[in-house]
Amino acid sequence: MRSGLKWAGVALIVAVAGTLGWIRLAPDDVARWHQLPDVVADRDMENGVMRVVPGDLDDLDRIIQAEPRTHVLAGSVGEGMITYVTRSAAFGFPDYTSVAQRGEDLALYARSRYGKSDMGVNKARVDRWLGALGGV
Repeated sequence: MRSGLKWAGVALIVAVAGTLGWIRLAPDDVARWHQLPDVVADRDMENGVMRVVPGDLDDLDRIIQAEPRTHVLAGSVGEGMITYVTRSAAFGFPDYTSVAQRGEDLALYARSRYGKSDMGVNKARVDRWLGALGGV
């Protein structure tokens, strides 16, 4: 009986480690994540946020590039659109933020890859970036 519990515990540890490994190492599908909806408006969602604000992509890019655990997935300032991946500190869950220059405005769309709710982390991050942009 104790041997069965021991192996069940080992199996659980292996399953959790495998899941966390997949979350950290799963490839990013650029075609899926490097895009914006046709209509972006100020909107809070369960697993993300949309914002439209006046601003310059180059200025916001500098702010976002300074964010810990964040890197560019695709795009550039010169292309007028960039998608960033930001990973959570503890488990490495990826969030994707696409930002495009649309005339005088910036259109932002931040969303989680996994789960139905991001517990407000994308909203908090985007609002922090935009607060810093206001001080630029």
